[in-house]
Amino acid sequence: MKTVHILTYGCQMNVYDSARMADALKPFGFSVVDAAADADLVVLNTCHIRDKAAEKVYSELGRLAEAKAERAIRGRPLLIAVAGCVAQAEGEEIRARAPSVDIVIGPQAYHRLPGLVAEAERAGGFGLDIDFPVESKFDHLPAVDAASATIDGTSAFLTVQEGCDKFCSFCVVPYTRGAETSRPVTQVLAEARVLALAGVREITLLGQNVNNYHGAAPSGPGDWSLGRLIATLAEIDGIDRIRYTTSYPADVDDDLIAAHRDVPKLMPYLHLPVQSGSDSILAAMGRRHDRAAYFRLVDRLKAARPDLALASDFIVGFPGETEGDFAATVDLVERIGFAQAYSFKYSPRPGTPAASLGGQISETEKSERLARLQVAVDHHRLLFNQATAGRTMPVLFERHGRRAGQLIGRSPYMQPVHVDASDRHIGRILPVAVVAGYANSLEGRIAMSSEAVPVPA
Repeated sequence: MKTVHILTYGCQMNVYDSARMADALKPFGFSVVDAAADADLVVLNTCHIRDKAAEKVYSELGRLAEAKAERAIRGRPLLIAVAGCVAQAEGEEIRARAPSVDIVIGPQAYHRLPGLVAEAERAGGFGLDIDFPVESKFDHLPAVDAASATIDGTSAFLTVQEGCDKFCSFCVVPYTRGAETSRPVTQVLAEARVLALAGVREITLLGQNVNNYHGAAPSGPGDWSLGRLIATLAEIDGIDRIRYTTSYPADVDDDLIAAHRDVPKLMPYLHLPVQSGSDSILAAMGRRHDRAAYFRLVDRLKAARPDLALASDFIVGFPGETEGDFAATVDLVERIGFAQAYSFKYSPRPGTPAASLGGQISETEKSERLARLQVAVDHHRLLFNQATAGRTMPVLFERHGRRAGQLIGRSPYMQPVHVDASDRHIGRILPVAVVAGYANSLEGRIAMSSEAVPVPA
């Protein structure tokens, strides 16, 4: 039996892709191991969103090169593969900077990984596959099987859409993931049913622009929207919670808003990246919404689902950002009061239009603005968590806590919840009375059966 270790960087889609690469390799005799030292093949599944993410890959490749040389002396070969968005964007540079790498494979070609591995094992040569194939990789990857697929725990990711056609001026996704494509409805439903049979209670639908999903209908002409897909997924026995990420605000349609109103299994938590609160910066970013449109969308969503909590993404220090532009972003955070937000300093990505814009902001100024924004973000996250104290909410228990007798679960709002409870509750959804809300988590206790649960599981 051969072994593979997959190191995953970046987004949830990479987590999903890593599992599917493991599934693709299993029929060829590869089992997954937890440590690179125990592996015959090491795959780095990479992220290219920020410069530091790419440099981490090269640092890891340096360590693996040393291990590969030591292994060669002992007569135990080590194959190294780089997959994902860094592979797509920097294939030739990887070959030049890291000659120990045997395989470079883009995110649309994972179904070809076993063949490249076989070639590298036979010839010891270099395999490169970063072309965007005409066919979908999902048509060639092995179907997910409840008995043998790489499924870990009671929550699972399910990719339904890939790529992006928006070409925001700061973003590499259209260049590394390609054009928007949606998986056919039949594929998505089949995989969701297998996940349910394997004990998964919660699925998160993934896509770079997931709310522009337009998968081929199961029969007859036409496509399904994400809202219609969610409503049908909610009918699958065993799937009790549905989430989706990441959304593009301008593509939230009436069907999706209706799903938030009508589908109890769709959790009341939405990641809706805005990126900036300044209209001039949003225009420079190439975003297809302005500040007012974002507020109108939030109002429509909350009218449909009053208990909806929002998360978002922010980029500070985009080229040309003035202090007034930054103040508009902070004001947007204060007005909406996000339950969670992810904020980053602008990082120029080679080949994107924003990288060549004038008015680049110094690292010192970007760091200072990021710190100020995070104060506001952290404040509202704490307020949201504290507001849950005294409520009873359904919690899906996922894993053990740090100390004996403690379990950690997730609330409908994605909050980690710590409870003293028996191991037998892992995988169950139980009412939890929230005792206290902290900066990053909640503390609770299993509620008595008589205590109300005001929001759906």
